[in-house]
Amino acid sequence: MSGVWVFKNGVLRLVENPSDCSSRRKLLVHVASGEAITSYSVLERKLFCLGWERYYDEPELLQYHKRSTVHLISLPRDFNKFKSIHMYDIVVKNRNEFEVRDF
Repeated sequence: MSGVWVFKNGVLRLVENPSDCSSRRKLLVHVASGEAITSYSVLERKLFCLGWERYYDEPELLQYHKRSTVHLISLPRDFNKFKSIHMYDIVVKNRNEFEVRDF
């Protein structure tokens, strides 16, 4: 069984031909300012304001940790490899601060 799982209107279903599914690009947006996250420098500034600290242990990743939690955000060093899964990870760990939008 191959295809793509799509969650829409509260229902999860398997789409066997993913070309039928709308494949819009995603954009991470900082809710309070409405600013689109277009680079890691913009994201880092927002994360620092929210209490996140940078880890430098892993050379091929950008990692951020928040002392008050066990959360760790790990991102590919190349912003071109920043995908929706990374965006949703940031959204889940920063409730009401970021959202992912289609564009």
